[in-house]
Amino acid sequence: MTKDELSALYHGYIACLNAQDWANLGNFVHEDAHYNGKRIGLSGYRTMLEGDFRAIPDLRFTIDFLMADPPRIASRLLFDCTPIGELFGLPVNGMQVAFSENVFYEFQDGRIRNVWSIIDKAAIADQL
Repeated sequence: MTKDELSALYHGYIACLNAQDWANLGNFVHEDAHYNGKRIGLSGYRTMLEGDFRAIPDLRFTIDFLMADPPRIASRLLFDCTPIGELFGLPVNGMQVAFSENVFYEFQDGRIRNVWSIIDKAAIADQL
């Protein structure tokens, strides 16, 4: 897969998340998906995302920048949202917060197999 093909696939994945199109998540996420070193599989990945959208009804993934080096992608995602309760152990409780996530993906067979995520929790804490 070329850099351009991998980037296009990733943009499709982000569109899938923003549409909450869970029926098509398997087109982007491998059955044997791992998140921060833990095997959660496609079903666990979907459960995690569904929980994120329940906790943050206005959640939207925005790509700030993206670098592709097949089979890997590095991305900085931006969020500007209003969580309804706690977020990452912080009492946000309906306050609008902005933060970023630095995330690395490794693709296998055209789907995300490994995800390593670092969320800027300090940015959230600074806004409370």
